[in-house]
Amino acid sequence: MSYPTPLMKLRSMGNYQFGKGIGDALFLDEVEIRLSKRTGKIRYIYLKGKLMATVRAKDNFIALTISGARELLKYIDKPRFRVVVTEDVEEMIVEGRDLFAKHVVEADTQIRPMEEVVITNSKDEVVAVGKALLTGEEMLLFKHGKAVRVRMGVKNAA
Repeated sequence: MSYPTPLMKLRSMGNYQFGKGIGDALFLDEVEIRLSKRTGKIRYIYLKGKLMATVRAKDNFIALTISGARELLKYIDKPRFRVVVTEDVEEMIVEGRDLFAKHVVEADTQIRPMEEVVITNSKDEVVAVGKALLTGEEMLLFKHGKAVRVRMGVKNAA
């Protein structure tokens, strides 16, 4: 009986979270996986020396960095997992400030609350990454309240 390798587990997690085949495409053989010393679980994923994602301990979901978001966008069609921000607040979002619903121009209507999302500008350039607080439809309908809790903007990326 063979046990799944960390890379096999990571790909399965990616396929579950981002869609069939995306984990396989996103996490190539070249990725470096670092495990937690205490638990032995996957914690950090690097590609070419850059941190591309971490795995959250509390729910085992993948949290992307800016470089990880750029990689993800290579494998998914627009608008999946994207939230497009208005130009007038783009500068605040790249600094890591939260995104409010009134500043959302476009959003993937399949987005669910607590899902990992990529915030882009109108040119489809990554501006920030974070966790959705509303559904994609609500982001477009609501004029008040936070839409995305931004974890990392392009300017404060490591």
